Amino acid sequence: MHTQLTQTFEETKPQLLAFILRLTASQEDTEDIVQETYLKAHKAFSSFRGDASLKTWLFTIASNLAKNHLSAKKRWPANVTDLGRAAAMHDPQFMNEWMQIHASSPQGAFEFKDQIAFCFSCVSKSLPLAHQVTLLLKEVYSFKIKEIAVIIDDTEAMVKYYLHAARTKMAAIFDHRCSLINKNGLCHQCSELNGLFNPKQKDQEERMKLEMVKASQSADKQYLLDLRMKLVQEVDPFEAPSAAIQLHQLAHNKRVVETAEE
Repeated sequence: MHTQLTQTFEETKPQLLAFILRLTASQEDTEDIVQETYLKAHKAFSSFRGDASLKTWLFTIASNLAKNHLSAKKRWPANVTDLGRAAAMHDPQFMNEWMQIHASSPQGAFEFKDQIAFCFSCVSKSLPLAHQVTLLLKEVYSFKIKEIAVIIDDTEAMVKYYLHAARTKMAAIFDHRCSLINKNGLCHQCSELNGLFNPKQKDQEERMKLEMVKASQSADKQYLLDLRMKLVQEVDPFEAPSAAIQLHQLAHNKRVVETAEE
């Protein structure tokens, strides 16, 4: 039976890593929590009764570990990308490291869809933790409502409430902020970074390759959120073409938020 656990863990590990990274914003903490998830599951495997799938059980353990890790930490502000950008502009070392990664790393490319997924992860950290976890589990990792209720140890009614509240808040944030889907949006970071990393690449042509941009003139906010989350589903933050850049930027944003809290 431990062989079955190990096989399921290895199959699920990429999703667990991405899920925990989106909760903790720390590559090191993510790797520690996912490793501890396996160790705890291995130790407690005799108590696994099969009421849920092994994948659901592993996500339950990982979610609880992440929740404990984050219990004393404040949620991120919705404008964290603005704070990170402002800090980066006054940090020559960060900018030099960024450009060095772009020049030398096989995962140092810049792609719009990777940046959109990165932005989603940062903004979702402004939600209450239960709302963020529920949104990710349902919309990014395709768990059913009853499975999420098991993972977060709550009722199905509360899972539906968390999901509705999270979707409403995220749709409103992006409708107000994102210039990719709203000409009046406050945030132009995707276009700015494309110009920085890909100066010869035409910004508008790249934007129009994205379904959410094409649909932005006619679709409602919730449908645009669905398209955004579809992109998040497709991006593995550890394996994407721009993974090295995004992990570096995520660590930077985390430092900015923690410094602001002090």
